[in-house]
Amino acid sequence: MKRLFALIAVFGMLIFGASNAVVAQDEAAAQESTTTEEVDLAADQEEEAAAAAEEGKSLHSQLKQKFIEGNPTFMSFVLISLILGLAFAIERVLYLNLATSNTKKLLAKVEEALDNGGVEAAKDVCRTTRGPVASIFYQGLDRADHGIDVVEKSIISYGGVQAGLLEKGLSWIALFIALAPMLGFMGTVIGMIGAFDAIEVAGDISPSLVANGIKVALITTVTGLVVAIILQIFYNYCVSKIDSIINNMEDASISLLDLLVKHNMKK
Repeated sequence: MKRLFALIAVFGMLIFGASNAVVAQDEAAAQESTTTEEVDLAADQEEEAAAAAEEGKSLHSQLKQKFIEGNPTFMSFVLISLILGLAFAIERVLYLNLATSNTKKLLAKVEEALDNGGVEAAKDVCRTTRGPVASIFYQGLDRADHGIDVVEKSIISYGGVQAGLLEKGLSWIALFIALAPMLGFMGTVIGMIGAFDAIEVAGDISPSLVANGIKVALITTVTGLVVAIILQIFYNYCVSKIDSIINNMEDASISLLDLLVKHNMKK
């Protein structure tokens, strides 16, 4: 009996120890799962914070922040210069592209009309064709009965008028190209004055005192230079486009005079 009770006691102790071990493992697993959930939650919060920080560092937000840091008063003047300069530049680009035409094709049509229907038919071709070259051709053909010399003078005079129309608005673009850096430099000077005023009031040269004024100065300067660079690109494009159109006008005018000479010789 004693051995039986001893065996029962041993088995009971083993079962109790095993149950305690299982409970301890369950508690440890629960603690680990809780810790894992807390870590995951903390990681999610960090990811959300990082995402929010990335959204705050978008290009639009950075430009807005720099605009505010660069003194909105002077930055507003520079921004107005950019808007007005781009308005004139885009208007010129559209006008010049619409004024560009195929002069060789127009000359071929005018020559065919002269051969088949005479001067009036050629005038109708020029009347229905857009562009400064067609307008010059019309003015020359309209005076074809007065002689080649009169036609040549008419083409030269009206060509100057068309060149003036092509160059219209370029002076405003040039104004804003010069004005934008000047406004930026003005903000630079005023920012430096503010920095030296802070030094004078504090009686000490500390980086924290002059940092704000120098920052304003640099931001306004950079903004003015960027605006000038953008407008300068548009200005140079317009100038090159105008030169190309004027060269085509001159070449086409000479060709028109030759066509009129041939047409008069055939009469």
